Order: sequence, then C-alpha cells, then structure tokens
Amino acid sequence: MISYPCAKINLGLNIIGERSNGYHDLETVFYPIYSLHDTLEIKYMGEDFPSDTDCDLKITGNVIECNEQDNLVVKAYNLLASDFELPRVHAHLYKKIPSQAGLGGGSSDAAYMIKLLDERFRLNIGYAEMERYAAKLGADCAFFITSELSYATGLGDIISPVDGPKGNLNGYYIVIIKPDISISTKEAYQSIVPQKPLKCCKDIIRQPIETWKEALHNDFEIPIFKAHEELAAIKQTLYDLGAIYAQMSGSGSAIFGIFRIVPNGLEEQFPNTFIFSSKL
Repeated sequence: MISYPCAKINLGLNIIGERSNGYHDLETVFYPIYSLHDTLEIKYMGEDFPSDTDCDLKITGNVIECNEQDNLVVKAYNLLASDFELPRVHAHLYKKIPSQAGLGGGSSDAAYMIKLLDERFRLNIGYAEMERYAAKLGADCAFFITSELSYATGLGDIISPVDGPKGNLNGYYIVIIKPDISISTKEAYQSIVPQKPLKCCKDIIRQPIETWKEALHNDFEIPIFKAHEELAAIKQTLYDLGAIYAQMSGSGSAIFGIFRIVPNGLEEQFPNTFIFSSKL
C-alpha cells in the first residue's frame, strides 16, 4: 500500500506567548502543497525475514542524516504498536521534500504512516484519534492527518478549519527555493519576543493576496534573516521576479513566492539550489 505525504507552507506565523516550560504558543495557517510530496509504501514483513526491528525502514531519494530507526515513520509505527497488535512491516520512504526546510516533510511522513497503518490493518482509529496520536510525534504532525487548509494554535498542534485563501489562490503558481542552509529552530525561538499581532493570520488570508505583503508576517524571519542574509536576498529576488507574496516557511530555510505566472530563469537566479514550482 502506497501513500504520498505532502509538503506544507505557513501563511503567516506569529509567536504570541511563551510557556513556563520554555515552549511557545503560536498562530499560523497551514497550506498543503500536494504536488510536492514524498512516497511511502508499507508491506508485510515475513517472520523469516532477518530483522531485529518490527518496522524495517528503507529510505531513498534525498539523503537524511539520521539513524533510520530514529525516523518519525518508525516512531509512528512504534506508537501505534504500543496500543494495537500490528504485524511486522517493511516500509520504503522515497524522500523528495527537502529536510530542514520548514515544509513539514518529516511530520507529514509520520502522519501518513499512521493513516497507512490504520487503513491497511483496519484499525478503525478515526481522524480525531489519529490526530491525537500524530500530535505526540511533533507539533505540526496532526495537520497532516487531513492535510487540509487549517488554522493552527497552541504549539501548532491545535488544528481547526479556516475559510480561504483557496479562492484567492486558484490559478496562481508557487515557487519554493531551498538553499543549502540549516536553521537551528531553538536559536530562532530564543531571539523572538512573543507578541500578539495586530490582525490574526487567519483573517488576513481572507483578504486579496495583494494586501498580504504588508500584513502577513512570519516572526522567524527577523532573527533568521539577520543570521542568514542570503535568505533575505532570496525573498527579495522572488519579489524582483514578480512574486505577489513571498515568505519563509516555518523556521526555514525554504522561501516561497506566489506568482501569477512562473518566472523564467529560476535556475540562473538560484544555482545549485532546490527549486520547485507548481500551480496552486
């Protein structure tokens, strides 16, 4: 059985408070990018197969620098196996979504693994319960259970429906640029002073997209752009190429731009860089 864990972008991201345990409360809108996705397949693993683990994971495509048994796909399997009687499985994950990008690739893989296991082995968990399981694996994992346009609060784990901007973005194109830069989310949070925005992102995205540039912000951009000026330069270049709106996704380092038409010369503007473009 195969599924296609999709990427996401954040439309606005505001850090509005800090908890006593050091974690932060935020507000953001998650927008799924279905055309940018990984591929995840699971199969039964026979009892005679020589594996020390119940979930044997193989990763191809983009390189992930971690032990495969530490991957969120395996953690998702182990989480469900603690409550359900699951057979041993082979899992094959083909990575296309770049890591450390703010695009949610690992979180998406985990959530889609939960959905695959639920469907393949008829666990009948239900979406609400799957979201609760997913939230245990990462703050934005719950969003990927439905992978539908959502407003997220709390740590990013409290998901609710939101109207728009689907009508606003129909017919537009997205360009995603991911340079070879790794961002320390911990350091980014340490540089932020939480503050409630003048207007919530879920209300701003209902406005015409032409108003977003002045109103829709990602609070991580200020400290991260200060530490990595090349990211600010990428955002400005996207505007120079005609983007109606551009923003860093999550804590980066991917920068996306929304265009009426895909600009020419992206490879020349961003050499040796991951570039993705698609119609929204």
